[in-house]
Amino acid sequence: MNATALYNAHVKLNAKIVPFADYKMPITYAKITEEYSAVRNNCGVFDVSHMGQIRITGNDCINFLQYITVNDINRINNYEAQYSAMCNLDAGIIDDLIIFKFSNSDCIIIVNASNTDNVLQWINQYKKNFNINVNVMNDSHSLIALQGPHSREILNKICSDNIELPFYHFMETNLLNHSVILTRTGYTGELGFEISAEHNIIQKLWDYFINNGASPAGLAVRDILRMEMKYCLYGNDISTTTNPLEAGLSWIVNFDKGNFLGKDNLLKSKNNDYQRRLIGFEMTEKAIPRTGYNVYIDNNMQHMKVGEVTSGTHSPTLSKGIGLAYIDCPYHKIGSLIYIEIRGKFLGAKIVKTPFIQNTSLHK
Repeated sequence: MNATALYNAHVKLNAKIVPFADYKMPITYAKITEEYSAVRNNCGVFDVSHMGQIRITGNDCINFLQYITVNDINRINNYEAQYSAMCNLDAGIIDDLIIFKFSNSDCIIIVNASNTDNVLQWINQYKKNFNINVNVMNDSHSLIALQGPHSREILNKICSDNIELPFYHFMETNLLNHSVILTRTGYTGELGFEISAEHNIIQKLWDYFINNGASPAGLAVRDILRMEMKYCLYGNDISTTTNPLEAGLSWIVNFDKGNFLGKDNLLKSKNNDYQRRLIGFEMTEKAIPRTGYNVYIDNNMQHMKVGEVTSGTHSPTLSKGIGLAYIDCPYHKIGSLIYIEIRGKFLGAKIVKTPFIQNTSLHK
């Protein structure tokens, strides 16, 4: 079991530590409601050093990434980021990821912790015809996420540059006089930044943030925050058994950019008008849906199974249970009434437009 460079800091803060993706990670520090309120209303800081940081350099960097991911990296400029996915030949999602483009010969991809080895294996399988170098940065660099409406205000006090980064842009700058990569990204739906730097620098920044207005936040609240925005979690909402189209990620698939891995089967899925969709639903009865619960419709006074919950939680903002589920077409329409089987009871829910909550600080 691995430990991040911030492990001792988490222990000192009395965090509840759990195994996650082969790392010892903090799941909570205090009450989840307090961590939630901090991120939605003020500022929270997360250790996300378990995420894979992979730097790809070389003359064929862009051509290679074009080939192994589904989005079109030529649509972004230097120092812009792009959400994308890596698919196998069957169009199943190997991982969803973010690409940070420094130049045509230098990019960093951030991948899910549980998938780092699979992503590297896939990269190594297809890199031989490309002039690239692959470097895993995790041995030298940590990653933290400062998230919340006051995150920019806190950062500007210690940044050598005035931070006016648009969403999904990034910069190389100095925080506390140390060199960092600062990105306008996150997994919470709030104004936020992620910071990559050498381990000792991240340790100093973590201590500074904790002592200057940011609350430590763990994996449990991160899951609630991302669910309220309908951000997919790998292993729950997406996997090698799902493709980007049925997961509602067609906006990251560019069929016009040329050949890429998985394209043929994605086209087949598109032309066959894929058979299920990932939807968001709110409980109309008091209950919390969980992963694996079955979804039904009322069909001639009988319950007919039409799907399965992939993620579920209680939304503090909405004060009700919410969830994501794959629903067979044509039962996936917004406004449709469904039933979630919870401990032998069929409890009512409604398919709704997502994200579940609006008016966050995300684009401020």
